[in-house]
Amino acid sequence: MSQTLKDLQEAFAGESQANRKYLAFAKKAEEEGYPQIAKLFRAAAEAETVHAHNHLRAMGGIKSTKENLESAIKGETYEFESMYPPFIANAKVEGKTDAERSFIWANEVEKIHARLYKKALDEIGKNASVDYYVCGLCGNTVEGEPPDKCPICGASKQRFKKID
Repeated sequence: MSQTLKDLQEAFAGESQANRKYLAFAKKAEEEGYPQIAKLFRAAAEAETVHAHNHLRAMGGIKSTKENLESAIKGETYEFESMYPPFIANAKVEGKTDAERSFIWANEVEKIHARLYKKALDEIGKNASVDYYVCGLCGNTVEGEPPDKCPICGASKQRFKKID
């Protein structure tokens, strides 16, 4: 692997993390009554997304939709089969219940994502229209109407956000 490809991968990871961190910072600024600072964090987060997408394109990471679905299935499967189980075990041993819960929730949702991507791959080109909702507490992703109570974290139906 070339040094430039390694650099692109590192830059992509850093920009992606900055985007998510700045969005979390914006949410906190809003909660604390600083709307202008929240707006600045959201603007910077959007710029970080532009950077991340540029890096991903430069390293050839965006392919056909079919190939992208296959890549997503592989990534999600890796997370729930290989990545999260030891993270859960480590957090449990260390008594880090918040981290353990966060890992468990993510692990369960990654299984759902892999299934949804597989379904989309199997139905590619059929143009079926379905709504998706995401639980604002654990990230559970559902097709159609959200459940009255999230089966992963127990959040109410109102915590689900419709994705456009």
